[in-house]
Amino acid sequence: MIQFGQFNKLKVLRINDAGAYLDDGDKGILLPKRFMPRNTKLGAELDVFLYHDSEDRPIATTQTPKAVVNEIAFLECVGVTGQGAFLDWGLMKDLFVPRSKQLMGMRVGGQYLVKLYIDEQTGRIAATEKIEQLLTNEALTVKEKDPVQLIIYRRTDLGYAVIINNLHNGLLHSNEVFQKIQIGQKLEGFIKTVRPDNKIDVSIGKAGYQRVEGETEKIIRLLQENDGYLPYHDKSEPEAIYDFFGMSKKAFKMALGKLYKERKVELTQTGFKATEGA
Repeated sequence: MIQFGQFNKLKVLRINDAGAYLDDGDKGILLPKRFMPRNTKLGAELDVFLYHDSEDRPIATTQTPKAVVNEIAFLECVGVTGQGAFLDWGLMKDLFVPRSKQLMGMRVGGQYLVKLYIDEQTGRIAATEKIEQLLTNEALTVKEKDPVQLIIYRRTDLGYAVIINNLHNGLLHSNEVFQKIQIGQKLEGFIKTVRPDNKIDVSIGKAGYQRVEGETEKIIRLLQENDGYLPYHDKSEPEAIYDFFGMSKKAFKMALGKLYKERKVELTQTGFKATEGA
């Protein structure tokens, strides 16, 4: 069964001057000639994205949109009408956002965080800016230390409200942020705490031991790129450590301590250097 707003693997039924018609269980869906892979043959199975063109006809493309249905993306507005706004999502036809699905009204050139959905009345792909009402923490699909995909949603007094795996609300506390982040940015993170009321605290990066492993590997790489010596130590300013290593001072000290215990680095008065064989 085909799914609009998603990628589908479909077989080529016939080919003509317009393009290839793909098997949808009916008359076939057109994959325009400009998007056909080279040497496409009858019976070939193609991975295509399905949507409706500007004349509301089912259409296939090998282009990759910036998001598919049920995903959340930060997209630029390229047009506004009395009925709604249009966002650039990487396809020839722009993505429609009805006026009723906007928060404060959209303007051309602005960027907005939206979730894609299938309009029940028309069957077309559309987007909504009213994301929070589509998120729920009632039945969680995550637990503490699980790796998750985060989207920065908005600034709060405590830090940043985030969207977890396109499903749940979470909070990234300010004291957990050691890098520049922006609204709409996608980051890898993990579940730090799940409270009794199902409120979730998250952190950026990997949990526990794996996180230190990633940071130790980064330090070794930077050592190799800088002739085996780096002028940083436990008295260095946190800002200087972050600017160079892209990690907090706490994470840096933990990773450096691990490398020292493994005898991969030697500490000096002015920094640290790689040991032989590190």
